[in-house]
Amino acid sequence: MGEISSVANGNHEVAVNCSADSDRNPVSSASAAGNEDSGWRVYVTLPFIQKMIAEILGTYFLIFAGCASVTVNLDYDKVVSLPGISIVWGLAVMVMVYSVGHISGAHFNPAVTVAFATCRLFPWKQVPAYIICQVVGSTLASGTLRLIFEGSKNQFPGTSPAGTELQSFVVEYIITFYLMFVISGVATDNRAIGELAGLAVGSTVLLNVMFAGPISGASMNPARSIGPAIVHHRYNSLWIYIVAPLCGAVSGAWVYNLIRLTDKPLREITSSGSFLKGVGRTK
Repeated sequence: MGEISSVANGNHEVAVNCSADSDRNPVSSASAAGNEDSGWRVYVTLPFIQKMIAEILGTYFLIFAGCASVTVNLDYDKVVSLPGISIVWGLAVMVMVYSVGHISGAHFNPAVTVAFATCRLFPWKQVPAYIICQVVGSTLASGTLRLIFEGSKNQFPGTSPAGTELQSFVVEYIITFYLMFVISGVATDNRAIGELAGLAVGSTVLLNVMFAGPISGASMNPARSIGPAIVHHRYNSLWIYIVAPLCGAVSGAWVYNLIRLTDKPLREITSSGSFLKGVGRTK
């Protein structure tokens, strides 16, 4: 799904390569002041820029729709209701997966990005850029909602534990494990019906929000919790919604890999995955 090189100990060098053929089609390059050995050199190609824009927009619309349903429900006498909020989150995930999944992989979630990277389905060098884009998209969406709903209607649409922090941590871990397990099955294994990936992932989000929303807020996504926290300056228990989803997603991805039960090489298995298809990976 693209490539960003890590920081070299000697030259402090960073390279952003947008696709497997990025060396052949560079769009632009820039180097910081200073000599070449000690400066930062950045290479950016058009495909990678497109992926970053897709992640920002996809995360923006996902968080805007989902958090708007929460805000409207709080402002207007629970008119949306828990089932309504669950449906909004599920549909938002589904439509965005089908909209930009073929461009960026439709992660919209730092936990998903990290989990794919740990399984070598996504280059570690691209992880920081993806996470930044996801957090930016979430923060912009939360800021938009704060501008729209002013005064007493300016509700906090973020996540916070309804009970103990331990309870919320366990719930967030389990539901993110569940989500990532489903994603791994429908998006990285060509024996699954890849065209239904968006429907399966959106339905899983809907189910999780339905029963876990009243307990922990059903974040499953660090960016979903970080954006509203930044805009509203409310950081209580935020660590739960960063650590638990990351641990749950990594665990879910690895457990699915353990039960994949095939002799095919990983590259062949993932070559036709629904929203991994067409996204550059390191060779």
